[in-house]
Amino acid sequence: MYYNQSMKNITITLDDETATWARVRAAQQNKSLSRFLGELLNSTMHESQAYDDAMQRYLANQPSLLNEGNPTYPARHDLYD
Repeated sequence: MYYNQSMKNITITLDDETATWARVRAAQQNKSLSRFLGELLNSTMHESQAYDDAMQRYLANQPSLLNEGNPTYPARHDLYD
């Protein structure tokens, strides 16, 4: 999932505990710290985009039984036919 496209070098600041954790995790996966963090951020970005896309699809559909302006909850048999 980590693509070698136009790469940017950045500098980050981590507290000691976080830096130690990241170094250990990278070593466990036989990766450099840079590659580990890049893949972690890339994965987080894609998960966030997928969540945002799913939320937009959900909001666009406006489920009928829940958004008809009816102040009461639908009857169980209406939900589970």
